[in-house]
Amino acid sequence: MNSLKLLIDLYLLKHNAQKPEEQVKKLQDKKLRKLLKYTCEHSEYYHRAFAQAGITKKRIGNTPLSAFPSIDKATFLESFDELVTVPSLKQEELRQFDQQETTKQKNFMGRFHVVHSSGSTEKPSYFVYDESAWEQMLIAVVRAAFWDMTVPQIFKLLTKGLRVAYIAATDGRYGGAMAVGDGIRGVHARQLFLDINMPLAQWVEQIRTFRPNFIIGYPSAIKILGGLVEKGEVQITPLRVVTCGEPLDTGLRCYFESVFFAKVINFYGASESLALGVEVDPDDGIILFDDMNVIEVENGRMYLTSLYNYAQPLIRYRLSDQLKFKKRTEKSSCSFTRALNLLGRDEDILWFQNCGKREFLHPLAIEGFCLDGMVDYQFLQVGDDAFEMLAEVPREEHRQYVRAEMEKLMGNILLEKCLDYVKFSVHFVDSITPDPQTGKKRLVVKNTEKARETK
Repeated sequence: MNSLKLLIDLYLLKHNAQKPEEQVKKLQDKKLRKLLKYTCEHSEYYHRAFAQAGITKKRIGNTPLSAFPSIDKATFLESFDELVTVPSLKQEELRQFDQQETTKQKNFMGRFHVVHSSGSTEKPSYFVYDESAWEQMLIAVVRAAFWDMTVPQIFKLLTKGLRVAYIAATDGRYGGAMAVGDGIRGVHARQLFLDINMPLAQWVEQIRTFRPNFIIGYPSAIKILGGLVEKGEVQITPLRVVTCGEPLDTGLRCYFESVFFAKVINFYGASESLALGVEVDPDDGIILFDDMNVIEVENGRMYLTSLYNYAQPLIRYRLSDQLKFKKRTEKSSCSFTRALNLLGRDEDILWFQNCGKREFLHPLAIEGFCLDGMVDYQFLQVGDDAFEMLAEVPREEHRQYVRAEMEKLMGNILLEKCLDYVKFSVHFVDSITPDPQTGKKRLVVKNTEKARETK
């Protein structure tokens, strides 16, 4: 990404946030109508879905978005090949690409960025961005990281040299890792990727050598870094801390501010649209990027329409996140829509102890397994040196295979993480249900037979 072009595009995008609400709505609607028209003309699935809803091409310009049909993840997966506007994009070929190519081979067919997303479905899903969509998203990510700064201030900061440490799941086609990596290269900063599956001792060694002045990562992973700082094992003075990938509660935000003495920016994104919003001041709420997406909330359900992805359009796509809109505060200078704190999946870290030494296993290091016959899974920690996998495998004939594969895969992960003393076992359950408070499945359940009994 050309630095001059980045600064120009960044200036234009930041200017959107300063526009009056009426102008923002006009810009959003203009982008929406253009997307809907293009989608109707180039996507077999949406052309048929619009027609079934009684929305013709002539009516697209004045039909409210709420009248358009919505889509959930199951339908998205079933209709993938017809939904995309590029006929050469095929879901099975993307799956083969993901399995066979390393993450260094980032572009499918040389021009599409592929984000791998798993979760509670049996097979992984893929969200595809062409170059134009990817660049627009990257500019929005950079805007979020420097939300409260002017372009001249950003330029001055970049000329001093940024050393960015990204602490999260990095070994895979995770949207956050891919976007952060490209964004860091775009601003010509130095980068250090610390994978959550890396032994803690290696974290300490690499952080001491690299001396990052900008921290990005999962809140639960940054919390571990904060602990290292408090203990004096590492000494860093970051300019700011950017959290992403997990909800950030007020207590953890205050902890980061007190440990790192830095501005904390909470970035909100999803595989479906990596640029959804940003939280700078908890009192002001999450600022949703109205110039990038349309987000609706109906009967407690959240629907996303991405305004910048034409290759794989998502019109009223249902997300499992839960949020509520809120009014802007008097001190708000941006007219974008505000939302209350998200009630999303807040993963717990698995901590283990051996001979007085503690080591962790981040849940997202063990997410993304896809085995034939396994519908869903969850991890249950049962002690300081033991955890179990609760697997939903309906057919008896698949269970032996799932058990053998999981024991092999987990054995390799534990060995790599220097956790070979940890005991691991697989138990089969009838079903795994979402957390009733968040609407999302908890990947990790702590401690206890009671948790087992509820399965």
